[in-house]
Amino acid sequence: MSQVWRGDKIIAVTRLQAGPCPVVQIKNKAIDGYQAVQLGFGQKKEKNIKKPQLGHLNKIPKTKDPACQSLALAGRQKPNINLRYLREFRGEAMDLKIGDVIDVTTFNPGDNVQVIGVSKGRGFAGSVKRHGFHGHNTTHGTKDQVRTSGSIGATGPQHVFKGTRMPGRMGGGQVTVKNLEVIEIDQANNILLVKGAVPGARNGLVLISGEGELKINTPKDAKERQDTPSDAKGKMVEDGEQTVAGDKEVGVSKK
Repeated sequence: MSQVWRGDKIIAVTRLQAGPCPVVQIKNKAIDGYQAVQLGFGQKKEKNIKKPQLGHLNKIPKTKDPACQSLALAGRQKPNINLRYLREFRGEAMDLKIGDVIDVTTFNPGDNVQVIGVSKGRGFAGSVKRHGFHGHNTTHGTKDQVRTSGSIGATGPQHVFKGTRMPGRMGGGQVTVKNLEVIEIDQANNILLVKGAVPGARNGLVLISGEGELKINTPKDAKERQDTPSDAKGKMVEDGEQTVAGDKEVGVSKK
């Protein structure tokens, strides 16, 4: 985490690498049974990608748009983009095309966003650490039972009820944090500064979404665009000159 000054107050923030995220696939009810947009993020060596996935990424058109320089899209001789992560965002999609790019400019300072990530794994933890149990007193013959959970129920039912708080694996699950405020935006480096902490470890993948207009960056020199039919009444677009009503969504990596 980091911190920024606001007058004489310090605000704790988390730096997030928010894009650029190209649109890889658009799913609709007619073919896939549901509506969603698949976004990509990060880079990966081509030798580590299987051929079916390379064919899937090959559908993204090449571009020389300066806005896509950080994605290594500009001036590439190879037709595909070696994306490391692919994630879907459910929702209505209209007039959104494969190859469009979503980046940090779709957000504005003061926006409230929702962040989804995988929390740090803590391994097998006891009831005091996992559930916040008080533990036992350290006097009157407690001996080595200070951090034990104690009784787990009556003997009559002859089984442990589901949901009983006991020791077990802690962390390593999906966590959603809502109403995080966007403090600053670094458009040059696609860095998003969010107030407070977000789930997961450093360099982990998180998904950011928010309400409002979604801006699109459409490659200007793409020769072939694939239009996907949709029943949606709204649009989802990337940062750029076009804006549409809908939910803002982007996959990012924590710095």
